[in-house]
Amino acid sequence: MEQVEQARQPADMPRRRITTPARISESASPSAEHTTDLSMADFRAATAAQWRRAVLTGEVSCVELTTTALTAAATMSGLGAFIHLDPEFALARAEQQDRTLALLKQSMSLDELARSAPLLGLPTAFKDLVSVAGLPLTLGTATSPATLPSSDAPLARTVHQAGAISIGKTQVPEFGLPCYSENQLADPARNPLSISRTAGGSTGGGAVAVAAGILPLAPGSDGGGSVRIPAAACGLVGLKPGRGRIPDDDPSPSVQNLVTSGPIATIAEDAALLFDVMAKQGTKAQSAVQQALDNGVTSLRVGVTTESPFSPDLDISLAEDAVQALENGITILGGLGHHIQGTESCTGPERFWGQNYHQNFQALWTARLGDLTFSDQQAELLEPLTQYFIELARSRPQAATRQSIAVLQEFADDAEDIFGPWDVLMTPMLASAPPPLGWFSAFAPEDNYVEQCRFTPYSSVVNVLGLPAINVPVHNSGDGLSWSVQIIGKRGTEEQLLAIAATMMR
Repeated sequence: MEQVEQARQPADMPRRRITTPARISESASPSAEHTTDLSMADFRAATAAQWRRAVLTGEVSCVELTTTALTAAATMSGLGAFIHLDPEFALARAEQQDRTLALLKQSMSLDELARSAPLLGLPTAFKDLVSVAGLPLTLGTATSPATLPSSDAPLARTVHQAGAISIGKTQVPEFGLPCYSENQLADPARNPLSISRTAGGSTGGGAVAVAAGILPLAPGSDGGGSVRIPAAACGLVGLKPGRGRIPDDDPSPSVQNLVTSGPIATIAEDAALLFDVMAKQGTKAQSAVQQALDNGVTSLRVGVTTESPFSPDLDISLAEDAVQALENGITILGGLGHHIQGTESCTGPERFWGQNYHQNFQALWTARLGDLTFSDQQAELLEPLTQYFIELARSRPQAATRQSIAVLQEFADDAEDIFGPWDVLMTPMLASAPPPLGWFSAFAPEDNYVEQCRFTPYSSVVNVLGLPAINVPVHNSGDGLSWSVQIIGKRGTEEQLLAIAATMMR
């Protein structure tokens, strides 16, 4: 722990100060200096839609935007956002898009081009759990050499077809299991708001790249909070769609299908742009967000709870700033005309989340790991936490695992029962500040897992239920960190959640 506490800024870090971004004004627009002056190479200078418009009108080219992102990524390599960068790969695609755009502009209007390629020219990157043709895939593990996929995973293909340009692969924990992005392959993902701290996980590298202005937006995946946790840690918006909402994801209604893909962005408008692409639905979310910004959101009944499903098995304690963020969320929503009510007044003596969640979720989270096989040499290279999860899964009686999964499946089947009289629920997001790099892994694996649950006590239950949820930054603490609330919606309300987030951050 001593070397963690003495962590210093890497020598190759940029000198410009990185802070929680303020809301981008409607009058903002990209300018030439943002792609020619390195100190201004920051995609937070305008919205993603404005950057795309600049490409369509010829103010900047796809090659220029890609070069900007690659340069920023290389200059800020000390942040550990990327496991792998491939300038040649990215620039070749950018050049091809510039040529194609020149041809299409002869027969299509700018609005038609924007609809057909909503992410045109925007640099992005997938976490290194997703196959991207031509880019190494490591899964964040040292147990096997990287593979070189010959084709995109379905989601990557969808995002690329919308015009986005991948510049590399972002940092992840081994197999995406922990909520911090550290592994044996590359430098850990450092939080741009405080570089000695974790950026969260497992989409930690993607969140770092967006928070630092290296990328305008990033697709992520969320199996227990892996979009919302790093978004909260880095002061961003992160949306976890409901189970089955993204066409390229596994459509199974099984509670074992925990993972769904979702966007990370600086503002809700950019998250809506990427979500529309991922959901293959035109501009539905963008329209909902714009309507909300113009006219507000219809008054909602908001239930608020601080009870964690991990309680009372784990002692969950909220930092003062986590409480302050929740109070800010209540104040903001109340000021927007929504009706706020604490859930305790409606649940009486009964627990809000039900019994034995901690035990049952641990069984669910580790169940499939017991089927993995590794050689002795590979097993020695596994992270201690991964080894612990595998041993835990193999030692647990199968009947106990099946029982835990059955209980959680019944919980998920009746997911919307938790709303009672409310339209949405609000909880804190993180219970405490992102800890220093290496803090979790300094614990014995069993305690490591428990501390992760204490740090993120409200995220995994949403994956179990298969509901959508969004992380909304609402508070900046005196030490420069960002604090968020989580808004949980009913099935199919992703657009509503994005609209709520947009109005809360206005």
